[in-house]
Amino acid sequence: MRSYLFVPGDSERKLHKSLSSGADCLLIDLEDSVSLSQKDIARQLTRDFVTEHSGQDHKAGTPHIIVRVNPLSSGMTDDDLAAVIAARPGGILLPKSEHGADVQHLSALMAVHEAAAAIDEGVTDIHALVTETARGTLNAGTYDNVSKRLKTLSWGGEDLSADVGVETNRTDEGHYTDLFRYARTVTLLGAASAGLEAVDTVYVDFKNVAGLERECRAAVRDGFSGKMAIHPSQVEVINRIFTPTEAALQRARSIINLFEQAGDDVGVLSLDGQMIDRPHLKQAQRLLNRARAAGIG
Repeated sequence: MRSYLFVPGDSERKLHKSLSSGADCLLIDLEDSVSLSQKDIARQLTRDFVTEHSGQDHKAGTPHIIVRVNPLSSGMTDDDLAAVIAARPGGILLPKSEHGADVQHLSALMAVHEAAAAIDEGVTDIHALVTETARGTLNAGTYDNVSKRLKTLSWGGEDLSADVGVETNRTDEGHYTDLFRYARTVTLLGAASAGLEAVDTVYVDFKNVAGLERECRAAVRDGFSGKMAIHPSQVEVINRIFTPTEAALQRARSIINLFEQAGDDVGVLSLDGQMIDRPHLKQAQRLLNRARAAGIG
């Protein structure tokens, strides 16, 4: 998936409007965008919305739906799961995850609610935000083999800013400072180490289209498979830049075909005057998988 749009779970209007946003995935939020007094209302609205528009067998072309629950430290996670698991969302987004053990804990909680709803254990995916605290950032490499449910790792800069106490997470030129570049990097490395997809964080200046485009291109360059959005206007840019070009797809197909024709006992091959080896094959396969997830290729 390329675009992940956050939608407040307590706004019926925004929930239904999000269906026409073009986002590959809707992140229905029960956490930061919902005040404490609105939590129960948000759970009810989210449950009804997911029941109507999601399910594990949702129609092709409709957005995947993931629910962001409150963090394990809040004491509200289990109430969130009790409200939404039976509605069969595609996944649960765990915020402020501080270690792979947090994903294991969440998975166990989800299994209880799946059993209560007569849903097969493990069908609901997990996605984790892993750099929203200092401890989580230092533990970004602990997610290997923690749960078959876990599909993506994402990073976040705003909560990390508050946890560390920084004045700003960007330089005067608009680039991330070293601390946040580090958080971004360890998310990429942690995801790659665990065989997961890495999803880039939100770009908060949603009216700055040029800035969003630059950040999307940098994310594609560095290996992120998608990007989160905080406003529907960002979805088109994210989808466009994270969609592989036809030229890139054709080259990936050529590389795969080249290795298929050469057989298993081969190391280095030549394509268009360039040397091609196994890492190029792996990159080609990942590109085509990303294209298929986006409904192309």
